[in-house]
Amino acid sequence: MEIWDLYDVNRNKVNRTAVRGEELQPGDYHIIVHVCIFNTDGEMLIQQRQPFKEGWSNMWDLTAGGSATAGDTSQTAAQRELYEEIGLKVDFENVRPHLTVHIERGFDDIYLIEKNVDLHTLKLQYEEVQAVKWASKEEILRLIETGEFIPYYESLIHLLFDSRKQPGSVRRK
Repeated sequence: MEIWDLYDVNRNKVNRTAVRGEELQPGDYHIIVHVCIFNTDGEMLIQQRQPFKEGWSNMWDLTAGGSATAGDTSQTAAQRELYEEIGLKVDFENVRPHLTVHIERGFDDIYLIEKNVDLHTLKLQYEEVQAVKWASKEEILRLIETGEFIPYYESLIHLLFDSRKQPGSVRRK
C-alpha cells in the first residue's frame, strides 16, 4: 500500500495522507516526480514498462518516475525512483526540479540530468522495467506517434530536450 502526503493548491502540506488509488478530495494534490537522464550526445535514456505493469504496459517512458510517498520530498522521491527503477544512484541534495507541470491532482516535478550511463551497468526493477535504451528526440516523437510511448504532449518532449542544457539542469559525472 502506497501512502501519499497531501498538499493544497499552493503546495503547502496539509497534514493529511491518501492511499494510492483512492480518489482525492477537491483541493487535495500530491507530488509526482520524473527524472530525465540525457547523455552528452543529446539522447534521453528511456525505459520500457513491463507487459504486466498496470497502466501503460509495454510502453516506453521517460527515464524514471513515480509518486512521492509519505515523508518524501520531491528530491528524495526522485532519487528513490531512479534507483529503484534502473539502479542508478544520483545525489539530489540541493537540486531543484527543472520544471513543475501542474496536473489535475498534483504537481509533477521534472528533473533534467546530463550523465553518460553505460546501459549494461543498470539493474532494472523486474516489477516495472523490461528494457532501457538511449533515444533521440525524433525517435521519441515517432514512438509517441505510433502509440509505443506514453502519450505525453509533443511540446513537453521538445521542452525537455531544449531545456537540458539550460540553467537548472544538472550535470553529473
